[in-house]
Amino acid sequence: MLTFFLGGVASVRHKVLIADPLEEVGVNMLKEIAEADVRTKLSEDELCQIVGDYDALIVRSGTKVTRKVIEHGVKLKVVGRAGVGVDNIDVEAATERGIFVVNAPSAITTATAEHTFALLLALVRKIPQAFASLRNGKWERTKFIGAQLQGKTIGIVGLGRIGTQVARYAKAFGMRVIGCDPFISQERARQLGIELRDLDDLLREADIVTLHVPLTKETRKMIDARAISLMKDGAILVNAARGGVVDEEALYEALVSGKLAGAALDVFEQEPPKEGSASFKLIQLDNVVATPHLGASAKEAQEEAAVEVARQVMAVLRGDFPTTAVNIPAIPPDLFQLLRPFMDLSDRMGRFLSQLVRGRVEEVRLYYAGMLSEVETEPITRAFLKGLMEMRLPETVNLVNAPALARSRGIRVTEERSTQPTDYASLITASVRTHQEERSVSGTIFHGVGPRIIQINGYRVDVLPEGYAIVVEQIDRPGIIGRVGTLLGQHGINIAFMQVGRKEIGGRAVMVIMVDTPAPPELLEQIRRSHEAILDVHQVDFGPPLPLRTEQT
Repeated sequence: MLTFFLGGVASVRHKVLIADPLEEVGVNMLKEIAEADVRTKLSEDELCQIVGDYDALIVRSGTKVTRKVIEHGVKLKVVGRAGVGVDNIDVEAATERGIFVVNAPSAITTATAEHTFALLLALVRKIPQAFASLRNGKWERTKFIGAQLQGKTIGIVGLGRIGTQVARYAKAFGMRVIGCDPFISQERARQLGIELRDLDDLLREADIVTLHVPLTKETRKMIDARAISLMKDGAILVNAARGGVVDEEALYEALVSGKLAGAALDVFEQEPPKEGSASFKLIQLDNVVATPHLGASAKEAQEEAAVEVARQVMAVLRGDFPTTAVNIPAIPPDLFQLLRPFMDLSDRMGRFLSQLVRGRVEEVRLYYAGMLSEVETEPITRAFLKGLMEMRLPETVNLVNAPALARSRGIRVTEERSTQPTDYASLITASVRTHQEERSVSGTIFHGVGPRIIQINGYRVDVLPEGYAIVVEQIDRPGIIGRVGTLLGQHGINIAFMQVGRKEIGGRAVMVIMVDTPAPPELLEQIRRSHEAILDVHQVDFGPPLPLRTEQT
């Protein structure tokens, strides 16, 4: 397996640090390709002292992966979270360093959604209080009259995997479901039987509000005193997401005053709650049902999370593409299978232009035609930028940080799409403009044959983008091919393939010579001076052979 996206060949045995408890099945998977060390309950300083020896770091919610930790992780390629949330990881710092941050978003969906309803049912039917009374020898049936869920309106804030699963369960209970999420379409909401609302309207309408959002700058304390004031008198709040999304002091006041009838909480701003904190005060109230962050604590969920995060970390260490990275766009597996060969090709096109252009890069334009005009092409663009910049920059460049590195250097990147018919079912054309010149290259993938560069600066060619190439820009004149071939032969360089692209007889042309070994600089200069019609000579290292991919394009 070639370490194509991260560079080099995956022959070195990697080291993985597991800093929080991980199910054995995940640890054993990692040991297939790496040395996996389990060292838990490390302080930040202790983690900083050892993390520099590791290629990967895996945590759950206990360990904080701060900027300081990431800066000490000089070899880190990936940080994995065996769960869905990554608020304990400085994703921005990791992205700046080109480190993948991966998680296990699907593993805990069922467990967390089920726990949400367990909390809600326990609250509305007063199960913990009734059980405590029964254990004390009492039989107080009238004291613990509860409420039923059927016919109630539940407002779901956040319609991701967990939120949509909660919606399905609510429908099964005969509840009316309204939801709030900026990234769900009306059509998708209709399919799920959810009425979309903005947050304020949802708070006003819902009998029960349940939160399923990550903790970000935008969501921190989103349920504050103002938000609670919009809720119905006697409404219920459920939070099995992140403690920081609720202003706990405001929630405490609302529960004490009777504004809210109750709250069901699995997460807190301070975990574990310390005496005197708002978190601690909340769990003392009779109208609160609480658990110690148990949403994902089902055996099946823990095993699945361990397996999922192990797979993602192993993918990065093998040089493959992680499908759950949170600092690059998530790609569904079926779409990834479609895009992967084009990402390989785009990376090679970037490498090609990086070695062809002279001067400071100012602008990159990518043009997608045919089938590619109808799919998400950002991963392909990222692959091109990675190939373009890794040949020129001293720091690590990969799919994670390539766009940020381009922005930091003032490189303008644009994408264009066209559904107009072309000679190819799918076509990528990339152009790079520097302060001195502009060059372009086009590529496609042929069914059963694989990737090909089919145009260089507008001249038609058919080149397999792997290995070494000598690109000769020339005026179309007799004798040039023979002269260049003779010079290469005299220096013991074998020609594997040669092709000339031209638009007219006697006009400008480009000759591409694939060679088995690279030519020394002095030979390139000799070729440049060997004929007056030769305008320029470049040597290109496309990289190692690409796997044959047979997708119809």
